[in-house]
Amino acid sequence: MKFDFANQIAIVTGGTRGLGKAFTKMFLANGAIVHAIYAGNQDAADQLKIEVGALSENLHLTKLDVSDYGAVEKFFENFDKQNSKLDILINNSGIRRDNILAAMSIEDWSQVVSVNLTGTFNMCKFGVKSMMRNKYGRIINISSPCSHFGFQGQANYAASKAGQIGLTRSLSKEVAKRKITVNSISPGFIETDLINDLKPELVDEYKNMIPLKRFGTPEEVANMVGFLASQESAYITGANFDITGGL
Repeated sequence: MKFDFANQIAIVTGGTRGLGKAFTKMFLANGAIVHAIYAGNQDAADQLKIEVGALSENLHLTKLDVSDYGAVEKFFENFDKQNSKLDILINNSGIRRDNILAAMSIEDWSQVVSVNLTGTFNMCKFGVKSMMRNKYGRIINISSPCSHFGFQGQANYAASKAGQIGLTRSLSKEVAKRKITVNSISPGFIETDLINDLKPELVDEYKNMIPLKRFGTPEEVANMVGFLASQESAYITGANFDITGGL
């Protein structure tokens, strides 16, 4: 799908793999300069640079732990020195550490909430400040239908994703007068690394649950991200969009 992001600057967290990789490629293909943030997989970051070819001149790769408040603050200090504005922020970084709640370690609880929810807070806090100076911005938080379905063994993940939607709705009201929109997307089962560890029998079970009887593709989610990041979505804010094949 075609969009016009010429002369716009985007930040995509978790931007070198899975859904984030699709978002980064979509923005680059439509004229944006993209700062893709990744947690630590250098091979994936290097591979992305190769895959985008000549568009790599508009791709900036940064290794950053979004759950580290001080590191995020430092990232934005440098970003603001080097860029006159921030148009688009996609909070896509996310991890899973599944277990039933009674057996879940405090480390697995804390790490998932820190990356998925606190990481979104950190990026939004400093990203909003950059957008306010230009009185324009698009923030899109990648949540999950788990936020309201609450799948077994994912209490930490579900709580973090529900928190993202609550943050989205509150923040949208705080920044609307600055022409900044804040929305969230809840992709269902999408063919990415995040679900590669599912057992074959679970894959079959989940596909049978989905009315369209298949998993989605990263590109299908990227189309919605592109629309919500575009100027054509100016009257949409504080909303969550399920992309689930009908779940």
